[in-house]
Amino acid sequence: MNYISVFDMLKICVGPSSSHTLGPWKAALHFVKTLQKEQSLNKVNKVIVELYGSLALTGKGHGTDIAILMGLNHQVPETCDTQLMYSLPEKVAEDKALLLGNIHSIDFDVTQHIQFHTDQRLPFHTNGMIFKAFDVDNHILHQETYYSIGGGFISVGETADEETVKSMPKHYCYTSKELIKTCQQHQLSIAALVMQNEESWRSPEEIDRQLSKLIIAMQESVYKGCHQEGELPGGLNVKRRAAAINKKMLGELEYNGYGEWLQHISKKTCDFSAINKWISAFAMAVNEENAAFGRIVTAPTNGSAGVIPAVMHYLMCFAKPDYTQQDLINFLLVASEIGNYFKTHATISAAAGGCQAEIGVSSAMAAAALTESMGGTVEQSLVAAEIAMEHHLGLTCDPIKGLVQVPCIERNSMGAIKAILASNLALETDPSQTKVSLDEVINTMWSTAKDMHEKYKETSIGGLAVNVGLPEC
Repeated sequence: MNYISVFDMLKICVGPSSSHTLGPWKAALHFVKTLQKEQSLNKVNKVIVELYGSLALTGKGHGTDIAILMGLNHQVPETCDTQLMYSLPEKVAEDKALLLGNIHSIDFDVTQHIQFHTDQRLPFHTNGMIFKAFDVDNHILHQETYYSIGGGFISVGETADEETVKSMPKHYCYTSKELIKTCQQHQLSIAALVMQNEESWRSPEEIDRQLSKLIIAMQESVYKGCHQEGELPGGLNVKRRAAAINKKMLGELEYNGYGEWLQHISKKTCDFSAINKWISAFAMAVNEENAAFGRIVTAPTNGSAGVIPAVMHYLMCFAKPDYTQQDLINFLLVASEIGNYFKTHATISAAAGGCQAEIGVSSAMAAAALTESMGGTVEQSLVAAEIAMEHHLGLTCDPIKGLVQVPCIERNSMGAIKAILASNLALETDPSQTKVSLDEVINTMWSTAKDMHEKYKETSIGGLAVNVGLPEC
């Protein structure tokens, strides 16, 4: 079993969906890279991409076709100009051509060359896709099947994700029960254990640098989302709300950038209602950015990207205003370890497990991270994660028109609030008296996912998607 690095669990990317945007994007990048390795890219005359299952059913709403164009054009999610998400599809539609690998022009008509097979599914996972490259004589130069298995992870065929770390770390823990034992044996916090694991592959300086980049990306998505007004793209006419909450809460206060803004929030706000409003604003800000093809951090997915930044900002503004950068680094280390167990033993893909696998997992990750940040023990941190997931069990994924907007944006606020409540309960709990372990709730989540009807797994053919609107196919 491969260990998943914190930098695989948490990735800087572009919205709106890790499974339906980032996964196909990375598959396209991988396909182009393979063509280059085989020295056949310049021989390509045509590329056809076939989408199946959940990818086909909600792909247009999630920007799957746009992500594929970006990947085939060799744009990198972490560093690309996000405005290309709008301009590149327009250019391809106008020219009926695409610059493959950003170096070789091929004919490309999105309506013909990206095919949505809404009535078919590939065997391994519902998020399946097939890429085919043809030469001028219409012979196949290369064909590859990919699966987007949640959180931006992909598999090539049915093989393990290419990004998972291939060697075992210093303290590999297969279950949370093993985590408790290992932490006790070596007298380590969860964050310290994960840090030592990461040092199996990177220097401490590199780990801190990369984690700081993730923190900055989270902070920027919160700040930008809290200051961006208007309507989200996609046709639902959903208005952004985070900026309105921010304006109402701070009034006419002036500030210069993120740091001063955060200071004003910390100083101005203290009552329960106001804090709840800020937590909601923080979470919605990130997912409004995500819905608008903005840059966010998968945590562990795009659809649930607002929960961890919101709880981290709760820590910074209200719970521990004397926080240090190390506190934030530790926060992400703990969150990642919890996500690891869910991905290893269950799923972090809504297409495989419903929204319990996204919002529920992110809430559990945030709850554990907050608990350790507030002085909780390893056992209490795992209790917090268990409580948070326990009260998301059975949550379906039913996005209206296949867009990561309704009910997804509000669900991030609910997940953040539940994480904080779970942490508060855990900090007042004797772990020896608890009745349900984190491992048991993870197993329960997975069995619930397998029992859940397929139409409630990110297909837009059940739940709110049917009762409020139709899928965009």
